[in-house]
Amino acid sequence: MNTSARITVAGAGFAAITGARELRKQIPGAEITLVAPRPEFVYLPSLIWVPYGLRKGADLVFDILPLMKKLKVKYVQGSVSGISEDGRTLQTTAGDIENDALLIATGGRYIKKLPGIENVITICEGVAAAEKMRDRLQAMDGGTIAMGFGGNPKEPSAMRGGPMFELLFGLETWLKQQRVREKYRLVFFTPAPQPGKRLGEKAVVKLLGEMQKRGIESHLGNKLLSFENNMVKTEGGEIPSDLILFMPGMTGPAWMQGTPLPVSPGGMIQADAMARVEGMERVYVAGDAGSFPGPDWMPKQAHMADLQAVSAAKNIALNLAGKPAADKFKVELLCIIDSLDKGMLVYRGEKRGFALPSMRSLHWAKRYFEKTYLRHFR
Repeated sequence: MNTSARITVAGAGFAAITGARELRKQIPGAEITLVAPRPEFVYLPSLIWVPYGLRKGADLVFDILPLMKKLKVKYVQGSVSGISEDGRTLQTTAGDIENDALLIATGGRYIKKLPGIENVITICEGVAAAEKMRDRLQAMDGGTIAMGFGGNPKEPSAMRGGPMFELLFGLETWLKQQRVREKYRLVFFTPAPQPGKRLGEKAVVKLLGEMQKRGIESHLGNKLLSFENNMVKTEGGEIPSDLILFMPGMTGPAWMQGTPLPVSPGGMIQADAMARVEGMERVYVAGDAGSFPGPDWMPKQAHMADLQAVSAAKNIALNLAGKPAADKFKVELLCIIDSLDKGMLVYRGEKRGFALPSMRSLHWAKRYFEKTYLRHFR
């Protein structure tokens, strides 16, 4: 194995950090460089708690430099702007970075084509969005709040419905805790006729049942048209709203446009079941930037990004040892849909799936997992 190989990791999210850690484990002597616009890791799963005061934004942002030092990974501050034909040069705003192997983990971006989408809050965009929702809620004394999500018609897996269910149920719980629930009308909307279907049939029944139990209205199966004048417009009617929270579908990062990277129908980097970028030698992708083969329920979530990053790192190690890639990532959906005081566990694998009912212990399990995952940064 070429133990002095130069390996570049692009990004600073789940896939990038996990990839860097696994690469160091697999190839102790490699020269690893991580490039990202800021030396920060944001623990996105807990953004759902910021609007309700269970977390502060600052609780979820971590300086990655101590971890990079511990892993003996060089950090370069810059944004990716392109890639050479053979993948051996990553072009960045900090200059070109040569490599013997490359892991792309820069994340995707949200599709913002609907008219008036600037009027919505998309919480997974980061701390600022979560804090904006918190501030808007604190300024309200009643009204209608509409929450929903969309997708990418050409990329079934490129959606994030889970966080919106968590925001929805968490909001209803929080309003009860504030003793103002009766002042608010909550409406959930999505073009999908069966929201949460990717989580499994049992999960759909449980989610819709939970909405009904909580008095949350639903507006399902209607194409979205626009967000205008405090209103959600769909082909099935209008939803007057004082606050709109919406998670658009996803596509690939803007920087990949015009590069030699293969593009999927949904605009993402096309990869195979080993996270290898199709047609490029020793170039891999993990997380939201990639389009991968698998079932249409394969999620865009941190857990899946971690699994892809581990396989990518193992395959890079194999390639640098002169061997073909052989490690296929496991396709698995695993999440706790939190409601601020309880949680519902949903699991889906290639052979089985299940959904556990909402329990207090699962809320605490989600908080424990957060603490365990973040130990690397503390």
